[in-house]
Amino acid sequence: MLILSRKANEKIMIGDDISITVIEIRGDQIRIGVDAPKHVKVYRQEVFDLIKAENQAAVAAQTANLPALGIEAVREKVL
Repeated sequence: MLILSRKANEKIMIGDDISITVIEIRGDQIRIGVDAPKHVKVYRQEVFDLIKAENQAAVAAQTANLPALGIEAVREKVL
């Protein structure tokens, strides 16, 4: 992990097209701004973890429902 010190209104560049700007420092909270291309997804860690967990649950539910949907029977006919 790279650790950098920045003051308010200073930036950190990631590659050529992503910049992180320290907007405000107030007590133990820091407001940052992220400027990135639209195709780059930017999430807070707790939101990212929830999305990942929901995606894993959806895949597990779909996999569990395959026999109920007759997928096994179709697979056996093809094979």
